[in-house]
Amino acid sequence: MDLPLIDLAVFLIYMLAIVLFGASFYYKKRSANDFITGGGKLPSWAIGMSIFATFVSSISFLALPGNAYLSNWNGFVFSLSIPFAAWLAVKFFVPLYRGIKSPSAYYFLETKFGSWARVYASICYLLTQLARMGAIMYLLALPMNALFGWSIPVVIVITGISVLIYSILGGFEAVIWTDAIQGIILITGALACAGILLFSMPEGPSQMFEIAKAQEKFSLGSFQISFSESTFWLILIYGLFINVQNFGVDQNYVQRYLSAKNEAEAVKSTLMGSLLYVPVSLLFFFIGTALFAYYQAMPELLPSHLSVGENADKIFPYFIVNGLPKGMTGLLIASIFAAGMSTVSTSVNSSATVILTDHIKKYVNPQISEKGEVTTLVVASLVMGLLSILVALAFNGVTSALDAWWALSAIFSGGILGLFLLAYVGKNIRQKYAAIGVILGVLIIGWMSLSPLIPDGSGWVSFRSPFHANLTIVFGTVVIFLVGFVGTALFHRKD
Repeated sequence: MDLPLIDLAVFLIYMLAIVLFGASFYYKKRSANDFITGGGKLPSWAIGMSIFATFVSSISFLALPGNAYLSNWNGFVFSLSIPFAAWLAVKFFVPLYRGIKSPSAYYFLETKFGSWARVYASICYLLTQLARMGAIMYLLALPMNALFGWSIPVVIVITGISVLIYSILGGFEAVIWTDAIQGIILITGALACAGILLFSMPEGPSQMFEIAKAQEKFSLGSFQISFSESTFWLILIYGLFINVQNFGVDQNYVQRYLSAKNEAEAVKSTLMGSLLYVPVSLLFFFIGTALFAYYQAMPELLPSHLSVGENADKIFPYFIVNGLPKGMTGLLIASIFAAGMSTVSTSVNSSATVILTDHIKKYVNPQISEKGEVTTLVVASLVMGLLSILVALAFNGVTSALDAWWALSAIFSGGILGLFLLAYVGKNIRQKYAAIGVILGVLIIGWMSLSPLIPDGSGWVSFRSPFHANLTIVFGTVVIFLVGFVGTALFHRKD
């Protein structure tokens, strides 16, 4: 399918403009601190929009409407945990990191448990970011391939290089300002799409609500207690753990705390960015429900092969191409790319920061010059960006890139959250019990993440985890915390 000329023009103009705008920050005099935090002088609203854009990826843009189309609003419960996690962030985490005055999120772990904890957490973070960037770029290329026949490797390479150009040339300031613009484009595109869907119903907007209500599409899920089904409570607990992890130990967020002019501005930006995601995620779920009602009312508009359940994620891209006025399609495709590019650019910059602060300055060259720091950040950004492109290309052909990303992120990031909570809440926790807790926690996480991949009919089926996949980070984090805390309490002695 060929993209109409006007839509292709809108999309290409957006891509060129965002790259040139981000690259324009190259002409500002930059130090390593400017590259990492923008010099700590960025406005709170721009930082807030960047936090919001970091929350939203192309995965969210495509997967949330698909989830709502296929089922209901159970997934939205994840967003309901954000206000509490944001409160924890502004109450405890923002003051913590601004008080430490280290650009690394993992320096705090070193002060509690020694250098092994910092190295472990930083390596896990880098591996997580590679998997994250690769999955996002690959999933971004899928609808472009399905709808227009664009080559998946070509889309991946062009997207990756575009992000690398402005994130390297412009540093953190370029990331923040391009994120802010991309966040605005994303919201504008989603609002326009929701409005067109709502007012395209044959019998008017009320028909959409009638169809959705009859099919229980607004349900938030069962309120029963279950460890194996996606209930309201399970998603709420999962969301709380994930969001505490984001705010408490994710380098992406810590750099944003430090980029504000003062603590009050950092608090303001954190609340703005996190709370903005709640109504916008609701908007994505609304779009999915509206799509369901739209094609229920006019089933002849939907090809038969897309009516199958596993193709739910393709419904929204199909509507973007076939149901929107000319020009709007280009805007929505730009919105999808905006969601993906903002997340990838953030990961590139934060990964380079971790490489410099947690590894190069710590172990390779503690006396590195200012110029050397900037050079290291540029080279590290380039290396991480190119590696992420290779990871994205490696995803090509896997059965489920999203499942692979979830499994990898659970293994790497779950251990970091448990260690952080042990460091923050626990008092005088012994290093060895923290280390034992991490080992046991990661084993639990690995079992819960990988055992569902055991094929049916094998002799190992009985070793499958009976728990819902969303409980992986919950169980892993709790194990790490309890082992470290109880071990110190029961067997405390001076080492």
